[in-house]
Amino acid sequence: MIQTFSLSPGVTLRCCCDGRFKQGCLSLQLVRPMGADEAAMNALLPTVLLRGTVRHPSLRSITLALDDLYGASVSPQVRRVGDYQTTGLYCGFMDERFALPGDRVLEPMAEFLRELLLESPLENGGFLERYVESEKKNLISSIQCDLNDKQVYAMGRLLKIMCREDSFGLPRLGEPEQVAAITPQGLYRHHQRILAESNFQLFYVGSRAPEQVAELLAPLLDFGRREPVPLPPQTDFHPCPGQDVTETMDVTQGKLCLGFTTPITNREPDYPAMQVLNQVFGAGMTSKLFMNLREKESLCYSIGSGYYGSKGILTVSAGIDSAQRDRVQAGILHQLQLCAQGEITPGELENAKQGLLSGLRAAHDSPGAIESYYSGGVLSGLQLSPEEAMARIQAVTLPQLCRAAQSARLHTTYFLTEGRSEE
Repeated sequence: MIQTFSLSPGVTLRCCCDGRFKQGCLSLQLVRPMGADEAAMNALLPTVLLRGTVRHPSLRSITLALDDLYGASVSPQVRRVGDYQTTGLYCGFMDERFALPGDRVLEPMAEFLRELLLESPLENGGFLERYVESEKKNLISSIQCDLNDKQVYAMGRLLKIMCREDSFGLPRLGEPEQVAAITPQGLYRHHQRILAESNFQLFYVGSRAPEQVAELLAPLLDFGRREPVPLPPQTDFHPCPGQDVTETMDVTQGKLCLGFTTPITNREPDYPAMQVLNQVFGAGMTSKLFMNLREKESLCYSIGSGYYGSKGILTVSAGIDSAQRDRVQAGILHQLQLCAQGEITPGELENAKQGLLSGLRAAHDSPGAIESYYSGGVLSGLQLSPEEAMARIQAVTLPQLCRAAQSARLHTTYFLTEGRSEE
């Protein structure tokens, strides 16, 4: 059971008291409206904060401090959920039940989290230049790694084109040129601004009583006078004309991506039906796309579908012989049409439900899984326990699947094919 506390204006704590694990976790996220002007800075900020503090000015010093906390860890956490981007830190640590008598872990962990957030060393009105420049290189490298996975690259291009008038088309980590333009002074000013105006979401998993955790964290996370800006609600897909785009690159196989829109988001009653439809259609090795286009007809090397419930977007991604592009696209649309006509076997429906139920059962398998499930749900606008979500999945009927499939409309296609790169 999740208990929620308002620690101060714009600062919310959620606690899951669970004594099954030897490890606990504490995450802190600053929730921001996704924006092209700050996405890269939000992605860079937590890595710079983790480079050092005034009292622990190096990675080695930070590592030694965490070692003293029974080998605790702190990692950057950058998420994109619908219209929101989060930037923050995730702490993993040993649950105090397993510490030596009299030792405390949560209190010093929370104090260290505050130190990382607020006590960075400064120079010339900004963060240390060597920290910023080093982490900029690392972030740019991470972004450019997508070029090495052409399927990931192609899906990113599809979403950029399809959502060109929607914040969902912005890459979670920003663009390389945006990262390169960040200065230590600009990043520090951004840090100060988002501390003052962002909504803070904290999540704790461990054996401590939630009331004790709230009492501990409230003074540690008192940042003085703040005027948090209310977050706008999540929105559906912003309509814009669809496109059919083909690009060339030095690739060994073509990458075909299709983007469909649906009015069914995770804020709608038919959301569970759309989840199950996605499983039946293409999300898994028992799906129609995999079993028919790949296994029976050998039309593609790989194929799968995905559903972004926060925006109402259904996607299909396939690795193909470029000469088969038209046949593959026709086959994808045909399988969706079969779903809309109700041509779904009892076995297909059961396999789809079991795939989703298995994932939901895993939501309570670790502190990190619990934190991810509930934090993502809060941000996306869907606050259901795994058990409640499972009950809704199990209740989905064939007619509901038909209506979900009928609601999907092809919006944008993106095809990456062999040829000289246009870059």
